[in-house]
Amino acid sequence: MNQDKKEEATNNTLAMIRKAYERSPFNRLLGFRLDQVDAGKGQISFIAKPELIGNFHQGILHGGVISAVIDTAGGLAACASALASIKDLQPEEAAHRMARMGTIDMRVDYLRPGKGPEFRCVATVMRTGRKLAVTRMELFDQEDNLIAVGTGAYLVG
Repeated sequence: MNQDKKEEATNNTLAMIRKAYERSPFNRLLGFRLDQVDAGKGQISFIAKPELIGNFHQGILHGGVISAVIDTAGGLAACASALASIKDLQPEEAAHRMARMGTIDMRVDYLRPGKGPEFRCVATVMRTGRKLAVTRMELFDQEDNLIAVGTGAYLVG
């Protein structure tokens, strides 16, 4: 496969992943916007609407929202990394593989309160194997303060 066809196939796969994540009812409910997806990185941002606040006295994000965005971003990066590495991947096969992917283990470290109007979570793949992908995720507020970090293991094969 020449370089142009390989790039086109990768772009098609990433577009399919983007569409699937944007269609997710859970992601839409929380207001997650998919900012970036490539074969080793994903970025999601969201606005801290009132429904996402856990401590309403101080206006702090709920810890479950933090873990949800960290998991979603990690899964996004793991999925993209795993599918982009498969040669001649057809859309039907990609959809079938995506349906079987999921979180196996995740750890979240809450570093400071999630205050502010907007947040972004960046996920980077540390390793992708035949069956598992391991990612590192970082959640930032609008001033680039690190709010939480996470690592995740995802079933990808």
